[in-house]
Amino acid sequence: MVLLRIPIAVSLALVGVVGYTLVSGLDAALLKFGDIPLEIINYDFIVLPLFILMGAICLKAGMARDIFAVADALFAGRRGSLALASVGASAIFGSVSGSSLATVSTIAKVIMPEMKRAGYAPALAAGSTASGSTLAVLIPPSVILVIYALMAEQSLGELYAAALLPALLLVILYVLVVVIWVQVQPSSAPRGESLPLKTRLREICRIWKIAILFCGAIGGIYTGTFSATEGAAVGAILAIVIGFATRSLSARGLLEACVETVEMTATLLFIVMGATMFAYFIVQAGLPTAFIDYVRAYQLESWQVMLAIIVFYLIGGCFLDSIGMILMTVPVFVPVIISLGYDPVWFGILQVVLVEIGLLTPPVGMNCFVLRAQAPDIPIATIFRGVIPFIVADVILIAVLVIFPDVALYLPRMLF
Repeated sequence: MVLLRIPIAVSLALVGVVGYTLVSGLDAALLKFGDIPLEIINYDFIVLPLFILMGAICLKAGMARDIFAVADALFAGRRGSLALASVGASAIFGSVSGSSLATVSTIAKVIMPEMKRAGYAPALAAGSTASGSTLAVLIPPSVILVIYALMAEQSLGELYAAALLPALLLVILYVLVVVIWVQVQPSSAPRGESLPLKTRLREICRIWKIAILFCGAIGGIYTGTFSATEGAAVGAILAIVIGFATRSLSARGLLEACVETVEMTATLLFIVMGATMFAYFIVQAGLPTAFIDYVRAYQLESWQVMLAIIVFYLIGGCFLDSIGMILMTVPVFVPVIISLGYDPVWFGILQVVLVEIGLLTPPVGMNCFVLRAQAPDIPIATIFRGVIPFIVADVILIAVLVIFPDVALYLPRMLF
């Protein structure tokens, strides 16, 4: 149904209700489906609209240009400085937006015209922008991590802590991709204009808005000062206060941000409702238990099962969107990986990196198509070719997470 482009919420809900009916009867299925809204709309769910509101306000307040100015100042004077700034700006904007599609749409509007004027190779310009924006799904406050936390019943605070080091490592890997690219093909990017130290420092200081938001919202969660939901509320309030204090946010902009938040939250709510019904059917049908029994019967090693899951995500990501992949697979795979002795928080980070690749791979590759809409003069084949080196960086991160799980688990153990 999903491959036929039937909405993911309808697909999950319909399969869940029909499957539950076949297992337990129609009355039980309808009763369970009717209970779901009361189950999922709770204190933990409130974190979703609050973080979405924070990102929407930052967008309306025009913080994207401040972020680009900061990233551009950091890399000024280097060959490929705008491509490096694209990665840096995406990482910074992702720390307040939580959405990959919002990041690529916003950053592309700012940076793609600049790179075109500077004479950057289209593949490098598109690849760095489309790939850099995927950092938003990993860097807190990632919306996908919120959804994983709700579906897998894991601590969002631990997941945010676990995501920080892998996200920083991926930023470094993306930067290295750009550096190697411009060394191998110097003609693909000119050397950026150097800035005086005073000017560079003045531009970098424009990050103060994002620093206050991140430290206030996410920093409070890391230090245990407040819960993830409270942190999201603090972030939303800080965004409003900063926007009005700097006169970059109008009353109309705030209203539009609230409307966008309601629309996005409602959409995600329907999807989570359908996914929850699908999960109940999966559990009721005994699929996770059957999967575990299969693994034991064939005496498969834990690494063999994990390798199969990784391959499944890499292939599935070519055809399904990231949220759909997580909602359909969490009920099946999380019980299995727990039975094999893997940490579900670590698996959540690994899963997000895997679906992140799906945002770049054809034929779905949502980030690539959103970028194409912002830069219609660049062929889609060129965009897909440009993201290939960055996908290699993602694969390297996956290998690091599998071989050294403490890259993700060190901070949660230390903080929680």
